[in-house]
Formats: sequence, C-alpha cells, structure tokens
Amino acid sequence: MAGNIARRSNGKWRARYRDESGREHTRHFERKVDAQQWLDQIAAAIITGTYADPRAGQNTFAAFFGEWSARQVWAPGTVLAMSLAARSVPFSEKPMRNIRRSDVEVWIKSMDAAGLAPGTVKTRYVNVRSVFRAAVRDRVIGQDPIDSIRLPRRRRTDAAMAIPTPGQVGSLVAVATDEVRTFIALCAFTGLRLGEAAAVQLGDIDFANATLRVERQVQRLSGPDVDIRPPKYGSERVVHLAPGMVDLLTRHVAEVGTVGDERWLFRENGEPPHQNAVGCWWRKTLKAAGLSGIKLHDLRHFYASGLIAAGCDVVTVQRSLGHAKATTTLNTYAHLWPTAEDRTRSAAQSIMDVSLGGPR
Repeated sequence: MAGNIARRSNGKWRARYRDESGREHTRHFERKVDAQQWLDQIAAAIITGTYADPRAGQNTFAAFFGEWSARQVWAPGTVLAMSLAARSVPFSEKPMRNIRRSDVEVWIKSMDAAGLAPGTVKTRYVNVRSVFRAAVRDRVIGQDPIDSIRLPRRRRTDAAMAIPTPGQVGSLVAVATDEVRTFIALCAFTGLRLGEAAAVQLGDIDFANATLRVERQVQRLSGPDVDIRPPKYGSERVVHLAPGMVDLLTRHVAEVGTVGDERWLFRENGEPPHQNAVGCWWRKTLKAAGLSGIKLHDLRHFYASGLIAAGCDVVTVQRSLGHAKATTTLNTYAHLWPTAEDRTRSAAQSIMDVSLGGPR
C-alpha cells in the first residue's frame, strides 16, 4: 500500500493511499497523529486480509444481496429460500459496513419470539450468513458480523425424531388409494424423499434385477408449476427393492398405468405431482387411517431405522438414503445404532446361553 500524509493550506492533514486496484482513498484530519493512525489501521487490515473498500461498504444489504444472488447458480428451491431469508432481515436497507452483531441478534430474537421453529431460524441464519461471507470475500466488508451468534436451542435428534410404527405404516398403505399406495410405499420401503418419489419414471425401474435408479427430483416453483432437476448433490443412487416392493410397482403399472412420453408413475393434471398435491394426498390418507401427527418425511426415518435394526452399517444406510456424507447419516441416526453397552449385554448373554444350555 502506497500512502502519505500532507498538510493542507487550511491547516488540516490529508492522509491518502492507493489500494491494490490503484484507486485512491483520502481522509482529512485535524491532527497528524490521527492521520497516521488511520493509515496504520488500513495497512494492518491489508496485511491481515481484513481490508475492505470503504466505498463498497456503502451498499445496503438488500443491494448487495441483489447483485450477488444474480451471479449465483442456484436450484429454484435455493432461490426461494435465500430470497425469503434476505427479505426477513430488519437491516436490509442499512449499509453493509454499518450492520453490527447487535442488529443480527435482534433479528434472531424476533424470529424466536414470533414462534418460528429453531430449525427454521437456523436455516435463515445460515442463508444470511452466506451473504455476509460473500461480502467479506468481495472485500465489501472487513469482517463477518454474523459469525458464531447464539441460536435458539434445538431439541436433541433422538427426542425430536418421530418414527412411525410398522402398524401405522401398514394402516396407511392399506387405506391409501391405488396411486397413493405405491407413492407411500416408495417413501416407507425405499427411503425416497418426496421429490424423488414424485419424479420416478417407468424406465428407472429394473424389474428383473429389483433395482430403482434415483436420477431426478421434482421441485416446486411458485404457483402450481414444478421443476424437474437432478436430485440433491450426492443423492443419485441405485435403490435395491424388496420383492414385495417389486410386486407393488408391477401392479401399479398394470392397474394405474403411467402418463406422458416420460412414463411418469405419479401425476397431477398430467404432470409429476407438485408438493402441495402430495401434501393433499397425505392428509387424506392420514385421515382415512385415523392417524395424526405423522409427516410424510417420517417414512424416510422409518426406512432408515429398519435398515439399522437389521444390522446395516453406516455406509450401507448412507448409500441407501442418498446422503452425500456418512457424517450426515451419523448425525441424523446415530442414536438408533446399538451402543457399546448393548453389544456387551448381547455378547454376555451369548456366553451365558452357551455355558448354561440356554437358547442358541
């Protein structure tokens, strides 16, 4: 950084420097020591990598988000989520360089007071944090004011997770209409996400080898429209089907049929079903089964818990569910795997059975 201090004819001290792009920045001070201190602070910021262009920081949060988001390659669902988070902040019209940690804390507190679920608050926080991190990388601001802010405490995974019983799942399958029955079965017995199940085509199913390729998903757009796109990163996979699932799919194709040139298994007005349509199917099925409080996504937990109970290892469950990382599987379902104490008791019982002539 090239900087210098000079005394002006009016008695003030002018400090100026040029940044790495050659742009000149100037400030005037009553005292030379203050001018030198300002230049020293700029130099320190450049050395530590926290330097930001003072002019760029004058852009409001809303203006920076608009410019930055326009350059991003996002799925439609991400566009909606990011826009919702950005619109929810109370500091959208504040210059980026003037946004303080306290502003973000007030925003977090207001969401909690409004009754938003801790998971929703965290999602919005993470999305807004990505905006500030982008601003730091672009040297719009020197530091991220949103980092490491305390969020509302979430319930433990084992306490918050709801897993339907086999009896409940059986009731749902039994009372569902012909088309919805197969949809529910795919979620419960293959672990497909809602959007993945909605996007299944006949060509994805290998009846001879009892496998199903997961190659796409349905994502909702604003209004009744849907977007067909690849599944979440790392979620492309081949699902191994139980013989009973193959039978259900065979009957579905024979009795319900498929639609369109792509031969979709499920449809709503001639197209793959929108999330709202699936939600309507689900509520009607729950009511017919006399059940409540069960979410469609809980069927994915039901499938995962069944794999774990059957002795499947972490990697097998990860691949079956389409998690990008095994850590995601462990963070979600670690409480379902047998603990060391469980294995110790089981081993001790085996020793007793062999020694005392008990069950083998």
